[in-house]
Amino acid sequence: MNPPSRRDLLRVGAVASAAVLHPSPVSAAAPPAGGVPPLGPVRVRPDDPRYADLVRRGNRRFVGTPDEVRVVGSTEQVVAAVQDAVRTGRRVAVRSGGHCFEGFVDDPAVRMVIDLSGLTEVYHDPRRFGFAVEAGATLGEAYRRLFLGWGVTVPGGSCPGVGVGGHITGGGYGRLSRLHGLVVDHLYAVEVVVVDRGGTARAVVATREPTDPHRDLWWAHTGGGGGTFGVVTRYWFRSLPAPPARVRDFTITWPWAGMDEPGFHRLAGNFGRWCARNSAPDSRGRHLYGELVLSRPQAGGHTLAGQVPHGSRHLLDELVRALGDGVGVTPTVSAQTLPWLTATLGGHSDDGKGWRLKVKSAFHRAPLTERQLHVAYRHLTRDGDLPAGSLSLNTYGGAINAVAPSATAAVQRNASMLLFYLAGWADPAADPRHLAWIREFYRDMYADTGGVPPDGAYINYPDVDLTTATRQWPEVYFGSSYRRLQQVKARWDPRDVFHHDLSVRPPGH
Repeated sequence: MNPPSRRDLLRVGAVASAAVLHPSPVSAAAPPAGGVPPLGPVRVRPDDPRYADLVRRGNRRFVGTPDEVRVVGSTEQVVAAVQDAVRTGRRVAVRSGGHCFEGFVDDPAVRMVIDLSGLTEVYHDPRRFGFAVEAGATLGEAYRRLFLGWGVTVPGGSCPGVGVGGHITGGGYGRLSRLHGLVVDHLYAVEVVVVDRGGTARAVVATREPTDPHRDLWWAHTGGGGGTFGVVTRYWFRSLPAPPARVRDFTITWPWAGMDEPGFHRLAGNFGRWCARNSAPDSRGRHLYGELVLSRPQAGGHTLAGQVPHGSRHLLDELVRALGDGVGVTPTVSAQTLPWLTATLGGHSDDGKGWRLKVKSAFHRAPLTERQLHVAYRHLTRDGDLPAGSLSLNTYGGAINAVAPSATAAVQRNASMLLFYLAGWADPAADPRHLAWIREFYRDMYADTGGVPPDGAYINYPDVDLTTATRQWPEVYFGSSYRRLQQVKARWDPRDVFHHDLSVRPPGH
């Protein structure tokens, strides 16, 4: 069995929307009438043949053992499931796409899992808020339906199998974000099943309207992460962008053969400098998305993968020249022009399911320092029998950085790169070795700042190791928004029904 590639494992933006959509009175909305009855509710217990699949949908380091999995197909079914969990005193968690990098859903303390597999509708809702996407839909389903139906999209992640439910609550970042911002920058409203102080579950719709008394609940879902405030059942979006008609998909590989440490420094340093020069909202380079995967020698080389609109393909040529300066080896280039939807749905199909994973992340405002480049080279070239491990430098900024940090709960609005650290393996006996490798790598990269990144980390790449870090983990993930998120937590989940190791804590905790 071959080790997973970075493209396999990673992740686990005015046509029709130009019309002005006026909000109706706030209430729970449903898809257009006339469809088939909703799926569920289905109660799957350990003796059911469906159980094994429903509790093994993510990182294979974590397998759940709940009393039941409740598969739901409507908001009303979610309300009933949550109410049942509260009434019986059972810990509850919710699953959308299913491949969280940590064991939040598969925690042994979780006794009921609410699986949103039946909530997958994507439709236009002119009576209420715009384009509605139910929380059980995958990104691939949302992309296909929005584009084929109305010629628009959300600027979300590059893995079609990711569920929108958790992806959006963490901010939602992807290939079109440098052009059109994060997914939450287009979020108009959210429907959430919450539990009040008396233990009653109900559905609430919260909008971004300044006069909406529920606006704080909307704001908390623009980067506050999943599993904290309630169960999201539906999102509404406005002003969705039209994607490029065609894109240039590319993969450029610089081989390890012939590359010494100075060449490695040049390649990674050149990429960081290009990102820093092209992270402003009005930068020419905002049209290009790329992820430079710095791999271990066993992988054969370092790969730059990404896409650029067909009309801006000259940016790719400029980037390849800039990255190759002083590297000393000649890259191989593979590129093809494809319709946007074909390119978007064609890759990242594995999602890393079936592998044991550990990931870490860091936002960077500036290129890697010479000390950090040396650390990266040392950790990528040591312990030659590690089957899979990498550091990915992803382009960031552009339109993301045009939004004020306080406008959403996603406060990192000045970064030029998002770094993604990955270890992936199959044998449970190899857990200690792989975990030690990635933890030491991360610690050494940020040794100057107490072992944690000074510019923050991305909550959609959760890392429970940060709960024991010298710097408070809420500051690393949520920065200046955390105190406000705690106030939302106190109002909308006063009983702390929805929680995990990296969820927002109630005030005073």
